[in-house]
Amino acid sequence: MTSKLKILPAALLLAFSLPVFAASCPKDMKKIDAALAANPSVSAADMARIKELRASGEQKHNSGNHSGSVSDLHEAMKLLDIE
Repeated sequence: MTSKLKILPAALLLAFSLPVFAASCPKDMKKIDAALAANPSVSAADMARIKELRASGEQKHNSGNHSGSVSDLHEAMKLLDIE
């Protein structure tokens, strides 16, 4: 019984955090899109990686993998030096 009591808070935390990840994905995609529209000064290799991460982040978001989406999108944002 004790192990069930330990799992319950973790399960609740996960259940309540997933919608937060899901909601942040579109906001992050918009930030990346706005930065790309401003023609950032990045290398061709970084630009290719940013576009790859942006597409991967959207695909993961649409398939329900929000933590993977956030990870990809934040990596792209780091390359663009945006928050």
